Amino acid sequence: MPQQEEENRILRVWTPILLRTILIVAMITLVAGLVMAYTFAPDYYVQRYHEVRQGHLIGREKFGLLFDRIRDRNPHAVLTLGLFVLTLVPLARVAFCFILFIRERDYTYVALTAYVLAGLIVGVLVGSVG
Repeated sequence: MPQQEEENRILRVWTPILLRTILIVAMITLVAGLVMAYTFAPDYYVQRYHEVRQGHLIGREKFGLLFDRIRDRNPHAVLTLGLFVLTLVPLARVAFCFILFIRERDYTYVALTAYVLAGLIVGVLVGSVG
């Protein structure tokens, strides 16, 4: 029993620490992107808005190009990365709950949490595809 209590304590202690860390990294990245957008490209979104209104839609970009654009100090790419990191918060929370319910052998909650986790993962994948 003491080993299981220790594992549960570690899981319950590290879950909030990990979630807060992800949230802090996401917020720092988003603030950095906003500062960069204000400093390096203050009219980026205005220009993009006018292009969209004129019918010049920009197609989907590949995920690998994101890091190249971050190296080029593109504020839009930094903001996009911040949003990707922010997406990890609910995914990590549900994943930790899933692990906790498996350890407790509460199979009703395992099934429900697996369903929610699958929905989140599919939502992220579908959102990046279409």
